[in-house]
Amino acid sequence: MRPLIIDRSRDQDFMRLALTLAAQGAELGEVPVGAVLVQQGEVIGQGFNRPILDSDPSAHAEMVAIRAAAQSARNYRLPGSTLYVTLEPCSMCAGLIVHARVARVVFGASEPKAGVVQSQGQFFDQMFLNHRVMVEGGVLGEACGQVLSAFFKARRAKG
Repeated sequence: MRPLIIDRSRDQDFMRLALTLAAQGAELGEVPVGAVLVQQGEVIGQGFNRPILDSDPSAHAEMVAIRAAAQSARNYRLPGSTLYVTLEPCSMCAGLIVHARVARVVFGASEPKAGVVQSQGQFFDQMFLNHRVMVEGGVLGEACGQVLSAFFKARRAKG
């Protein structure tokens, strides 16, 4: 396995792609969260929230992107990969990230209610985990937060 190369100059580019995916989900009535999984500078999986579309409570953007990447790689482990996601991951997705051996998570907006990477605990710092994940939060955080705020504001206006 090649070592993880962190290219912070590209973090915003990949987060913009995740934002584009989030917008696609919003157009379909899903909560606008997008995710992109990158390995060695190449996108190997991407997705947006789709629990309503798929009638699947596990179909969070991270889950969709990681499933696509695993299928593409023909491997359930994705070492050396970086996951870009517009919203801080929940506990389900954090567990998946560990099991898939994702090396790094870059997220945009914090999730004060259900985010377990920084907001409601530091899941990846738990000593019982057999894999360590690097985390970087707040990349295009304002833009990611605005997409979510606008979506919920419009939803409330509809009644």
